[in-house]
Formats: sequence, structure tokens, C-alpha cells
Amino acid sequence: MRNITLGSTGITVPQNAFGALPIQRISAEDAAGLLKKAYEGGMRFFDTARAYSDSEEKMGLGLSDVRENIYIASKTAAKTPEGFWKDLETTLHNLKTDYLDIYQFHCADRVFAPGDGTGMYEAMLEAKAQGKIRHIGITAHKIGIAEDIIESGLYETLQFPFSYLSADRELALVENCRKHNMGFIAMKGLAGGLINNSTAAMAYMTQFDNVLPIWGIQKESELDEWLAFMDQTPEMTDEIRAFIAKECQELTGDFCRGCGYCMPCPAGIMINQCARMSLMLRRAPSANWLTEEMQAEMKKIEGCLECGACKKKCPYELDTPTLLKKNYEDYKRVLAGEVEV
Repeated sequence: MRNITLGSTGITVPQNAFGALPIQRISAEDAAGLLKKAYEGGMRFFDTARAYSDSEEKMGLGLSDVRENIYIASKTAAKTPEGFWKDLETTLHNLKTDYLDIYQFHCADRVFAPGDGTGMYEAMLEAKAQGKIRHIGITAHKIGIAEDIIESGLYETLQFPFSYLSADRELALVENCRKHNMGFIAMKGLAGGLINNSTAAMAYMTQFDNVLPIWGIQKESELDEWLAFMDQTPEMTDEIRAFIAKECQELTGDFCRGCGYCMPCPAGIMINQCARMSLMLRRAPSANWLTEEMQAEMKKIEGCLECGACKKKCPYELDTPTLLKKNYEDYKRVLAGEVEV
């Protein structure tokens, strides 16, 4: 496993990091055990966010005793300086620490800058001056925003979706971060669950000596897969290249990554699952997709208000209402036995 340095931050860790969004779905005891095992297995970079319900608290429970040996990144979705400071103090309390290695603006829809009238970047600078944060980062889902972030020269790290399904424009982000000596943190390395081959996913990342992938981990079996790569790291081969090429061909076009930023839906539709049901049925088969409960969730699509709220909030700029309808029609064909999965 190679080490990755996150640009000008100087943070150097194994190219195999822990994304702590999923641990909000498990018990505190299980989460703490998972985090401890990740540390003992060699992981040294842990990413969370104020928006991930109790993820920060669980990380504090599991890792506070090894705080000086790890790097922690968290995020704020605040839009005002008051909200920023409230989030930061809460985060530090939850994590049982007095500083963050990286503090990131979460899912940015603009590039906060000095003098822009919001006071947000100034808050970051003040937090850094106080020693509460060590490096200023930002996360984004829209490619145009990410490009502007890099060109601004204001941030030390960029976190952006990146996987073997990424296109040339995303690849250019990685290279531009290198040119600007800016750390690149790759989220959604499994494309929100659509990628189910961890070996290919890891082999792809190893091609980039400036990319740090954070893998969303909820189960011990998932963690074991990533920890196994510490000693036996997959390398890109002709066989894996052919597999990835086939995957990219299958997943061309618009598809929902399941990020949930479109939620909540005023019609009660579980958009982040329903809008990608066709792919999940085929790529992550499970009887749970066809239960009466899930059928009821899919049927809610019939009550779509056509308000366009989800479309406006989608960081990938998808036509979400149309995507929902297409998935529902396909789902009904599967239920009727007209289509095999």
C-alpha cells in the first residue's frame, strides 16, 4: 500500500481511508469496534461530518485514545458564521478533541472567498488561527464548482466523487489538484453502491499518486476487504482494465448515485433509492428490493408533484422526475415477470 500526501497539507497516510457516513446506521458499540479495527489494521485517515447524525460521536468514542496518531476530517454545511462556529464546537466536543486536521465546507454550491460578504472563509481563517483546525478544505458534487474551487487557490483539499466510472472532466480535476499542490480526497469510490468489485475499485485508485479514497464502511466484512489491501494491494491489469471498460459501457448516461441531497421529497418519495432501482436490482440483487414495503415506496412515484425541487437540488444535475418514472416503469415490469433480473 503506497502512502499519499494531500498536497500542501503535508498529511501523509496510506491510500486507504475510512469514510464514516455509514456508521450512523449501526450501534455505538459496533461503530467503535469497527473504527478501532480500522486503526489497528493500518488506516490513519478518518472522514466524517456534522450532517452525519451521530457519526462524529461514534468516532470520538472509538478513536479518542489514539487521536495523536490519526488524521480526522469533518465538515460543516453552515451558511452563516454563527452556524459555522456552532458546528465546529459541536464537532470538537463529539470527537473528544481540540482540533481537526481538516475542516471542510460541506457540499458547497459556491466558492466561499475572503470579502464575499458571507464571512464564511474568514471564519475558517479565524478557526485556523485559533488552532481549532489545521487545514481548510471543501467538498463539492458539481463539477463546475469543483473546477472553480481549484482555480481559486483558497483551499488545501478538495473532496469530490471519483471512481472508475469517472469521465475525462473528473480526471482533469485530479491533475489540476496536482498542479496546484492541492489534496484530492475521493468520495463515492463505489459510486453509491453501483460498483461491487472492490479489487477493481482499489486497483483503479492506485493509478493516482495524489488521490486518497475514503471508503464508506458499515460492516466488518466490508472493512476486512479494504484492510486486506494494505498488504496485498491490487494493481491494474489488462483483465481489470477490460472489466472496467465493460462497466463504464454499461453505466453510461444519467444514473442516480443515491447521495440523498435531493431529500426530503414533499410527496414522500424515497428518491435516493427509487431513482436508481433498476440498477440496484441488477447490480446489487436482493429480495429486499421487491418486498411489499419497497413496492409501496415505489408506488409513491405515482404521486410525484412535478415540483422540480429534487431536480434543482441534485448535485449531478439529473432530470430526477423523469428518472423516477423510468425506474418505476421498469420496476413494474420486473414485478410482473416481464423482465428478469
